[in-house]
Amino acid sequence: MSLKKKLSESRSVQAEVENSGSTQSVVTQRAAEAEVRTLIAKCAPTHLRLIGAMRRWLRKRLPTANELVYEYRGFFVISYSPDDRGYEGVLGIRASADGVKLYFNRGKELPDPEKLLKGSGKQTRSINVEDSFALACPAVVSLIDEAIARNHVPFASDVRGSVVIRSTSAKKCGRSGPA
Repeated sequence: MSLKKKLSESRSVQAEVENSGSTQSVVTQRAAEAEVRTLIAKCAPTHLRLIGAMRRWLRKRLPTANELVYEYRGFFVISYSPDDRGYEGVLGIRASADGVKLYFNRGKELPDPEKLLKGSGKQTRSINVEDSFALACPAVVSLIDEAIARNHVPFASDVRGSVVIRSTSAKKCGRSGPA
């Protein structure tokens, strides 16, 4: 990638952050975006564009959702929530070396005639996402629409959501030893 293209992309991301209309300060949002980009950069090269495309697509679909970012050992999750609590998140992106998945927080409740949703937990289900075209698939769009419609907590209608770093492995490493 040329330096000119990198600078252009950097400026567009910066402009997007500055013009977001979020209640989050520009400085805080820039720092959070930088941390998210660092997490994404750790993924396999084949997943970099896919994760970016998924974030843009979900941001466009849920402009007032907060992106709550959680880093775990070997993977990270970006939850799209109407408030600052991850458990209220409707959708989530999970990225790891194994691949990228779109999670539905209350996926067990969703009608899934195409049998796309995978998982056996109490409530969460996911779809493996191989490319960004998967999000435009009518069956996936239907699942997303249904998940949003069934959400118990309404999304704001006038404020752009924030990017919030909830936990990182660096923060988790500070365990205290025995006294």
